[in-house]
Amino acid sequence: MTKYDLFTIIKPNLDNDEADKVVARVEDAVKALGGEVFSCDKAGRKKLAYEVAGYMDGFMVNQLVSIPSDKIVEFKRQLKLNDSIIRTMFTKKENA
Repeated sequence: MTKYDLFTIIKPNLDNDEADKVVARVEDAVKALGGEVFSCDKAGRKKLAYEVAGYMDGFMVNQLVSIPSDKIVEFKRQLKLNDSIIRTMFTKKENA
């Protein structure tokens, strides 16, 4: 399976425990689709360079995941349906 970088910004109005639960739900979604989470870097709450969905800061999380190629569309759909996530960036890891 191909590895992907998943960068997410979680709403800043959540506390740390709720943000961790959102990260756990994302990891569970990856595993439910037959993928694997290799690493998870929680950078914490950071100020954004510009306003995103009405927020000027958010919890930053960067994960290295692998998902079967036929499940990527479903995974992206699940990310969009999560109300606690305000922005995602999902890119293919070239050197993995």
